[in-house]
Amino acid sequence: MSGPDERIAPGRRKLPELPEWAGPATRLVHAGRRPDFNAGSVVPPIYATSTFRYPAENSESASGGNLYEYTRYENPTQEVAAETIRELEGGEAARVFGSGMGAISTTLLSLLRPGDEIVALESLYGGTVNLLTHLLPELGVKVRWVPTDGSPEAAMTPGTKVVYLESPTNPTLRVSDLTRWSRAARAHGAVSVVDNTFATPVNQRPIAHGIDVVVHSASKYFGGHSDLIAGAVVGPKEIVERIRATHVVLGSSLDPIASFLLARGLRTLGVRVARQSASAAAIARKLPGVPGIASAHYPGSASEDEEQIARRQMSGRGGVVAFVVAAGDDAARAFLGRLRVIQPAASLGGVESLASLPVDTSHAHLTPSARAQRGIGPGMVRLSVGLEDPEDLLRDISEALGTP
Repeated sequence: MSGPDERIAPGRRKLPELPEWAGPATRLVHAGRRPDFNAGSVVPPIYATSTFRYPAENSESASGGNLYEYTRYENPTQEVAAETIRELEGGEAARVFGSGMGAISTTLLSLLRPGDEIVALESLYGGTVNLLTHLLPELGVKVRWVPTDGSPEAAMTPGTKVVYLESPTNPTLRVSDLTRWSRAARAHGAVSVVDNTFATPVNQRPIAHGIDVVVHSASKYFGGHSDLIAGAVVGPKEIVERIRATHVVLGSSLDPIASFLLARGLRTLGVRVARQSASAAAIARKLPGVPGIASAHYPGSASEDEEQIARRQMSGRGGVVAFVVAAGDDAARAFLGRLRVIQPAASLGGVESLASLPVDTSHAHLTPSARAQRGIGPGMVRLSVGLEDPEDLLRDISEALGTP
């Protein structure tokens, strides 16, 4: 047996390394594990504490570099989720946040200063559009909007400091060439940031395509059960440390119980996303033939160019489908009210299928012309496909539209 002088204080142990050959599914189950740190527990416990005892040498962060002092800064339960996400995305460092918008806003406020310019796609989540339209300009940041099919090289100026993308976009599911955007950003000394929420690292790893920073609304697929609000950022150590400094000040920290739920949800991410992607692809193929639906959108379907991009950078297309009810918004609202299996609700990525109208939810604050500019026309429905039988979901859609 080891003597007392040979024992290592639990807080000084580092996260154990997985073998280099461990694949994504293995990393989802085991990343962030540290049974020696947690009294041998296979499931990491919830460190439900706001503060940590001194002396500091007994509370060294298992990820290294910082001390456990206060949960707004670091907490072991947060680190389990962050380490899993870091390994999945292939980044150097990661942090979790109290919400997806907390992760996005903290990242941009860390990277931008008055007088700087951010290049952003027009097609983005409505909350991000709101941030870029109001708060950042009020702080002296210039926002250059670029169409989804715009040229990355032509979008850059000497003042560009950040490039911000979603791929696929919310809710139109457009796909952008991440390699091309990352090269254009790097050539101008700008940091590239991609919201990878819809794809997840199961289907797409932006860092492998040259992107610097990846952000997530972890409330969606990462949590996977519609029972938590969380966000995440992954990127180079130097940039994530800058984000950490802002994060500590702004205070969008993830509480330990939500951190535990996030880490637990991540363990089944691979099987859930694989099933949801397969079901969504099957539904997307059949929706154009359903009476009452004018068109359907799925990553890669907008054009042959986007199909080729999706083939290159995505291993799966994701679990979200968008379609247009031909009779317009009021008919789409009535359609939601007649659904029997699919639940009318905002958000996405959970085990249950959810449907919503962007005009009433994610993009409600935009004017009709601003929505149209982003491809969100009357009657558009966003469907997040869950784990139900896809045949049941198609029947639910058809019957709610009043078709056999």
